Amino acid sequence: MTDAAALLADLRSEGEELDALVAQLPEDQWSAPTPAPGWTIAHQIGHLAWTDEWTLRSVRDPAGFHSAATELLASTTEFSQVVDHGAATGAALPPDELLTRWRLGRGEVLAGLAEAPPAGSLPWFGPPMKAVSMATARIMETWAHGDDVAAALGVERKPTARLRHIAHLGVRTLGFAFSAHGLAVPTEPVRVELTGPGGEEWSWGPAQAADRIAGPALDFCLLVTQRRHPDDLALRATGPVATAWLPIAQAFAGPPGAGRAPHAN
Repeated sequence: MTDAAALLADLRSEGEELDALVAQLPEDQWSAPTPAPGWTIAHQIGHLAWTDEWTLRSVRDPAGFHSAATELLASTTEFSQVVDHGAATGAALPPDELLTRWRLGRGEVLAGLAEAPPAGSLPWFGPPMKAVSMATARIMETWAHGDDVAAALGVERKPTARLRHIAHLGVRTLGFAFSAHGLAVPTEPVRVELTGPGGEEWSWGPAQAADRIAGPALDFCLLVTQRRHPDDLALRATGPVATAWLPIAQAFAGPPGAGRAPHAN
């Protein structure tokens, strides 16, 4: 049983860690390019602010979310264009205004998720989610876009136990990753065995499963958020399902992402 209060505390901490990276940035650094093609640091924070606003709408006005999302998606054939537009809108704001917008949104999302009925489902651009899953998704997105910001600034972030939430979401979205690529969802179980930042062992799936993925939790989180190419990660896949999953793993909603190119040797 997930402790909702602890989960929301981790969401708060994830946001605060990223906030500390950008809070004192000179204005010209907000336009620094990040590993996401065409996205600056301002785009990354703008995207998080945009997604928080949609999250709050999902929590507080599910019917309104459905109506607005239908209208938004009808305006384009590519979901990526919707995402890019939301990020660009935020990036066009003065940095202090963008920071204020993001901070206010983060606080409202925390309050909204704390009040949401735990058993109810919240609408989203992908499958509907319970409040705890929505909070986990917000941790995942904040961490993933924070990785891009850190890369742009040349900062190495220290991994934390919050990675477990992202890894859990990565495991839970195995079927979604296959279906998003037009592939049959596997019926064979996959065992995932990861080593956390403190040397702790985290695992999912039956111990006797023939299909397995093992390695550092950080690398698995970078994989499922598509922040690194599988060739650049120390993950070991055994079995046809696990091997097929590695290049298409995706913990975020929407169509398949392009992923990142492998680093040149």
